[in-house]
Amino acid sequence: MRANVAPREAARLEALNNYRILDTESEQSYDDITFLAAQLCDVPIALVSLVDADRQWFKSRVGLAASETSRDVSFCAHAILGDRTLVVKDARVDERFRDNPLVCSEPNIVFYLGVPLCTPGGAKIGTLCVIDQRPRELSDLQIRSLETLAHQVVLQLELRRISDQLAAALQRIEVMETLIPICSYCKGIRNDQGYWESVESFIKSHDNVEFSHGVCNACMARYFPEVAPLPEGDSGEGAQG
Repeated sequence: MRANVAPREAARLEALNNYRILDTESEQSYDDITFLAAQLCDVPIALVSLVDADRQWFKSRVGLAASETSRDVSFCAHAILGDRTLVVKDARVDERFRDNPLVCSEPNIVFYLGVPLCTPGGAKIGTLCVIDQRPRELSDLQIRSLETLAHQVVLQLELRRISDQLAAALQRIEVMETLIPICSYCKGIRNDQGYWESVESFIKSHDNVEFSHGVCNACMARYFPEVAPLPEGDSGEGAQG
């Protein structure tokens, strides 16, 4: 049975894509978590699974050769629909999964437990899951420990996102510190592609800045003398004859 699409699916996918994690190389920080999960529960398979639009992709995996599967057959696609950990004690007798090709053939899933990976904004982007080829029942302590490890996965994702933001900010600062060609007449700025644009457009393209506009006193006096502010100390009274 294919999982339903979660409400606010577009926002969920946006949250996932903001981490820029899909199809990246393996990393020790995630591999350590799946290793601990497999050892803690004494299972042959443990995964950090991220549910994309049409697939589930494994950032880290223990005991499984495949790097991804279709979302149509994904247990994790079911797990992200709820707020609680999904436990399937025996998929062979569960109407949602008994005809699933991942149950009927390799890797012959029987037991599944998936903890949703919930971002600080509330989006469920995947799971930390453990799998066995026989019926299982985990203790409350094991489940709580897996939920703690799932929080650590999200923390790693957040650290990556913040690190990317800092790197981008530093790059913008480096650009702003270099010699910037500026027109002597209109004060337009030549960008990296050789096109001229306004100061506002240039700065906004290198940083998340919005502009408000005003007129300085000197320009007010030059272009709008009738409403220009009076010089300091001048009461505006004319000389007496």
